[in-house]
Amino acid sequence: AAGCGAFMKGYGRLFMDDPGMSARAGEFSAKVADVSEFLEGCGAGAGEGGIPECVTYHEPCHLVHAQGISRQPRSLIASIPGVRFVELRDASRCCGSAGIYNIVRPDDSDELLRRKVAAIVATGAHIVVTGNPGCHLQIEKGLREAGAAVEVLHPVTLLHRAAGGAAS
Repeated sequence: AAGCGAFMKGYGRLFMDDPGMSARAGEFSAKVADVSEFLEGCGAGAGEGGIPECVTYHEPCHLVHAQGISRQPRSLIASIPGVRFVELRDASRCCGSAGIYNIVRPDDSDELLRRKVAAIVATGAHIVVTGNPGCHLQIEKGLREAGAAVEVLHPVTLLHRAAGGAAS
């Protein structure tokens, strides 16, 4: 999850003033990688499998803004044979989930979600990929409310499906 990864990558800074934890926290943070970083780094992809689908990608705020990860998920998606990748307009704009923002600011959250859903639908994609559970649930809700037949998947689920795994 993008939010968890961002937080864990910050353990070194979080504990920098704690003599008993500073070194251990820094070592831990240095080992943390988003799954898209890890998979791309070891050359993983869909292999021989594939799916003939139009796919777009929503960048979770904690992945793109907090961790600076943008290229790797797209690279993994594009590595899947048969996929036609369509760039999402304002892919890095928040979907309105933002932790508990959708609970404490529901009207503002809904407006962000409407914009995100309109952008997704405009791509013509049948699948939108995102690597954060909050974004996943928020976008899924918005697409359902809009009556849009677009499936929301985590990048690993898409790779699994392309490799011949269950459609989960």
